[in-house]
Amino acid sequence: MATFSHAVFKTMSHTDATLERFAWLGDGLAAAIWQRETDEAVTAYLQPGHHTFSCYLGGGYRTERGGAGVAPGQYGAPKRLCTLPDWHESHWLVRDKLRLLHVYFMPEHFTQRAVMELDREPRELTLADRTYFEDPRLVQLCEQLVAAPWEGADALLRANEITHATLSELLKSQSMIDPGARLRGGLAPVVRRRLAEFIDAHLAEPITLGMLAQVACMSEFHLARMFKLSFGIPPSAWVAQRRLDRARSMLKSTGLPLQQVADACGYADLSHFSHRFRAAVGAPPGRYRQIVAA
Repeated sequence: MATFSHAVFKTMSHTDATLERFAWLGDGLAAAIWQRETDEAVTAYLQPGHHTFSCYLGGGYRTERGGAGVAPGQYGAPKRLCTLPDWHESHWLVRDKLRLLHVYFMPEHFTQRAVMELDREPRELTLADRTYFEDPRLVQLCEQLVAAPWEGADALLRANEITHATLSELLKSQSMIDPGARLRGGLAPVVRRRLAEFIDAHLAEPITLGMLAQVACMSEFHLARMFKLSFGIPPSAWVAQRRLDRARSMLKSTGLPLQQVADACGYADLSHFSHRFRAAVGAPPGRYRQIVAA
């Protein structure tokens, strides 16, 4: 716990809040459940450098957010949600007992899925700053995360799946144009889409930088620079991530033998697939299939 560096967590730790549960969920994601019981206290967050998603689990009926641009008279309550982006500043007047879930994640966790899920560049988007809104699907996912155990490799893997589903829902409903984004350079949208489609269509084969450069009609050096701007990560990392994404999807939705999954995702052999999958996900492919299908 002493090495946990998320600013919102640190701020909460220095209040009268009691930490009920905490876990690293894998992929750099973390979750915490907090309880507070106070007559009146102010908590402030100043550009924490990471995103926070919160769901009130109980109480909070007299807790409100202060500051410019915040409508007065809005209070917390069970099933009310807040999204606090890395760049936001806020202060909160806590006047009563409350219990809430926090999910902590970095901006790249949120936006790197923008290419595939929204056909947008990661650098265009950020999490919106919203206070006390309602969303039944997000509440349902929060309730699943709270109900799930957070101890042990299998339990953490299930919690990780729930959290990734939550981030996808947040991206669809709570993303906004990043006011600080600088969109110089990068790939034209049609080229970005062409590359994403080419990679997905050829995951079962070796994919080289030269092949991608031919698809984009530019030099390998220029493509490597522009690709990272528009996809958020280098070409090799994007290909590796898409192979993992396909493997996870196939393990969840099909009963194909592991060798066929490895072949379809472009891994050299079953041993290579198992090693890469376990390093990324925290469980070997066969065990992952058992856990997510349970």
